[in-house]
Amino acid sequence: MTINLLEELSLTSWTPDVDTATQARTTDALESGRILYLPALPFILAAHEQRFLSAIWSNGNSKNIYLRGSERGLRGAQGNTEDLAALQAMIERYARYCQTLIAALLPYYAAHLKLANTSFRPCEISGRASSYRKDDTRLHADAFPSNPTGGTRILRVFTNVNPYGKPRSWRVGEPFAEMAKKFLPRARRVWPGEASLLHALHITKRRRTVYDHLMLELHDKVKADLDYQQNAAQQHIDFPPGASWIVFSDQVLHAAMSGQFMMEQTLMLPVNNLRNPESSPLRMLEKIIGHILV
Repeated sequence: MTINLLEELSLTSWTPDVDTATQARTTDALESGRILYLPALPFILAAHEQRFLSAIWSNGNSKNIYLRGSERGLRGAQGNTEDLAALQAMIERYARYCQTLIAALLPYYAAHLKLANTSFRPCEISGRASSYRKDDTRLHADAFPSNPTGGTRILRVFTNVNPYGKPRSWRVGEPFAEMAKKFLPRARRVWPGEASLLHALHITKRRRTVYDHLMLELHDKVKADLDYQQNAAQQHIDFPPGASWIVFSDQVLHAAMSGQFMMEQTLMLPVNNLRNPESSPLRMLEKIIGHILV
C-alpha cells in the first residue's frame, strides 16, 4: 500500500504572510496526520556558528544538545563558557524562529502552545546502539515514559542543517487509528495503584493517565514487532539540507533512519485547542475503546 503524508508548502521565510485559507488548510492537514513540508525554509547558521557542525560538542550523555522547556539551561553539551553561550544563543534563535513561524502559519494554536525542548542534534542516527524501546529507527508514535502528557499534543518543527548534502531520512507509517486497532488488543492493562506508585517513586514527573499507559504500550509493541516494522504500509522520505517540516509526532508513525545535524523544536498543545479535537490520539483511542481515558 502506497501512502503519501507530505503536504508541501512553498514558504521561504520564518515570518511568512499567510492568508486565512492557507492557515485553515494547513492546520486541518496537520491534524489529519500529514506532515507540513517546507523544502525551501532553511535555518542559516552564522559564520561563527559553523564550528558547531561537529559531534565534538556533545558530551556523550545525550543524543541531543538541548534547552529544556522554560528552564533554558543548556544540556548535553561540552565546551568552554564562551562556546557554550554561543551554542545556546544559536538554539534560542531557532526557538524564536519556530514560534514566529507557528504564529503565522498555525495561528489557531499560537496562544495555547507551551514551549518544550529546543534541540540541536549533532550526532549521526544510523549505527547508534540502543534498546529496541529507544531505537528511533523503528516506526513509533511519540510517548514519554517519564513525562506523561495526559493527551496533550506533541507538535514538532524540524530543520535539516547538514552542511554536506546529507538528507534526514525518515520512514512514516499508516494512520494512527489503523495501527491502534492492530496493537491495542496486545496492550497490558494498568495494574491497580501503578500510576500513583510510579509518581511517588519519582519515575514519572506526574501521574500517568490510562491514555499515557496505552500510548507507551503502543510505542513499545509497535517497535518490538519486526514484521510490522518491515511490512506495514509506509513511506520513505529524504528531507534534504535546507528543508524544514512540522508534524504531530504523537500521531504520525515515524522512524529516523539516518542523518546528522538537525534542529528541532517541541511544542505542547492541549487537545481542546485543536481545530478538530476528535483527530487527536486521545479521542481516537477513546472511540476505539468506548470510554473516556483518564
